[in-house]
Amino acid sequence: MELLEALREQYPDARCELDYSTPHELLIATILSAQATDVSVNKATPALFKRFPTPADYAGATPAEIEPYIKTIGLYRNKARAVHEAMRALCERFGGQVPRTMEELLTLRGVARKTANVVLGNAFGINAGFVVDTHVERLSKRLGLAPKNATVAKVEQHLMKLLPQATWCDASHMLIFHGRRACKARGGECGGNVICERFGGRCEKRKR
Repeated sequence: MELLEALREQYPDARCELDYSTPHELLIATILSAQATDVSVNKATPALFKRFPTPADYAGATPAEIEPYIKTIGLYRNKARAVHEAMRALCERFGGQVPRTMEELLTLRGVARKTANVVLGNAFGINAGFVVDTHVERLSKRLGLAPKNATVAKVEQHLMKLLPQATWCDASHMLIFHGRRACKARGGECGGNVICERFGGRCEKRKR
């Protein structure tokens, strides 16, 4: 696919921009990233991961003990509960290990398909689905990869049909890089960008 090759050429270093060293850390960071930026999550997680190095440490704590470490992230109270319950579930049902199937991951609090796809693809190299965040959704519609009125679930289905399964995780990173660096939601830098010019991406005008 020409678009995939062009993205790979422009963003050869595309990767997950959440900082983590273990699968459970990636799971936690991805839960925290909902309605928040990766930058804000990465600022909070070093102290969090140091205080709670294992899933059992979270399970043995309370949400209130987790909250101070993530107060700078939006919806921190709900996220503290989600992290606590997800880590407790790992300990009680999965031997303290992050499960490697979509079905099992979706049983954890705070985990929907996007989070599960991030964890499976990046921690385990398993392409079970396609990560559709706000950037991927926007670009998929701008670049004609999905209908303008498609839901997030439909966008994922279209991308899974269009692209080889082995590329799903990497392709999501490349689209996210493009969305963050060039074809932004408003006031983007599409002018002169080879991806936008060749494949039809169009940024909305910044509102005045």
